[in-house]
Amino acid sequence: MGGKNATETLPADDAGIARAAAVLRDGGLVAVPTETVYGLAARADSAEAVARIYAAKGRPDFNPLIVHVRDAAQAGRYAELAGDAALVAERVWPGPLTLVLPRRADAGLAEAVTAGLPTVALRAPAHPAMRALLAACEFPLAAPSANRSGFISPTTAAHVLASLDGRIDLVLDAGPCEAGLESTILAIRGDGEWDELRPGPIDLAALRERLFAQPFTAGAGASGIEAPGQLASHYAPGKPLRLEAQDAEADEFLIGFGPVGGDCSLSPAGDRAEAAARLYACLHEAARSAKPRIAVAPVPHEGLGKAINDRLRRAAA
Repeated sequence: MGGKNATETLPADDAGIARAAAVLRDGGLVAVPTETVYGLAARADSAEAVARIYAAKGRPDFNPLIVHVRDAAQAGRYAELAGDAALVAERVWPGPLTLVLPRRADAGLAEAVTAGLPTVALRAPAHPAMRALLAACEFPLAAPSANRSGFISPTTAAHVLASLDGRIDLVLDAGPCEAGLESTILAIRGDGEWDELRPGPIDLAALRERLFAQPFTAGAGASGIEAPGQLASHYAPGKPLRLEAQDAEADEFLIGFGPVGGDCSLSPAGDRAEAAARLYACLHEAARSAKPRIAVAPVPHEGLGKAINDRLRRAAA
């Protein structure tokens, strides 16, 4: 048991995976690490289990969930996986890419997973703990980030417990997440049009160039909420947040990057991959600090910087 915590915490070893699979089979909630952030898993084929995710997170029910699967073969049971999507899944999965695809009529998923949309968001994660858990479950797992809705995403078991202790059954602890930013979300339309619904670790322009020798030009985009992470205000630390700061005011906790130091640095070396991995840890530290406001140093917008700035913009909204 997790000592003083009301929620049980176990290492993500064979015994922990077996216990987690049993909790999920019975309709419970388990926080589990992925290569991006910790996810809050429930069986995606159970309306009652999915309702528990929304209740634990305090999440608006128009915001759909990502369904985690072992591989493209399992994904094909829930969505129309063909053409560009099939090739992308073959080349990128397992990995930090979520595909939004037309949902099959016989998908058998709880309605709340897709928030009433005709599409479903699917991902095959790469983290060994999540892969072991999916292998131990005969059902797909719906798994948004394991935090209260609108709060900072969790990259450690302690972050999960900070907002969900007592609200979920179990946390599988496998240490800090590697990528630290939620997956890239790509919608592939019937006419072969690609829409980036959320930037993340996968560079879609580079992927399209590599697979099809075609430039990536963003489509018209979603007309409404079509995937997780599209709300204007999200990842919020609960304090005013100022972006592009070169230094801090007296009442600000400064999150640095590169030459701009601070109370906590995303990456003293100016490495965007390190910054992505440390982003939520620094935001958690800033949220816990005695200072009432937060300032964040500029992060260049190229590559992973685009995804980092997307999260910071929503955290400041």
